[in-house]
Amino acid sequence: MTANAPSSSLYSQGVKVGSTVYVSGMTGVDPATSELAGPTIEQQTTQALRNCEAILRAGGGSLDDVVQVTVLLAHPDDFAGMNESYATIFPSEQPTRAVTKLGVDLPNVLVSVMMTAHLGD
Repeated sequence: MTANAPSSSLYSQGVKVGSTVYVSGMTGVDPATSELAGPTIEQQTTQALRNCEAILRAGGGSLDDVVQVTVLLAHPDDFAGMNESYATIFPSEQPTRAVTKLGVDLPNVLVSVMMTAHLGD
């Protein structure tokens, strides 16, 4: 567990099983303020990915270890804006990815991101 990402008593931020780290769906909440990082898909996507990164670091990994990402969008029209921010975090050698619609309506939440990382060989 890390203080550098949102947490809840309802789920684990991430779970490490052997050399694999599974990161729970993270929204764009800034853990320093407990508020959304901003109202735009770009701001929320960047923060959600940074939250995932903090959990990976706590588990001994990094974004370089990510093999799969699932992105859940509240509004499918935000796809281009999400991609813009996503590309700044994963500029090359991107992991596999799926994008789908977020099934629950959370006030002002535009995106949730979960990841799976493999550490080492």
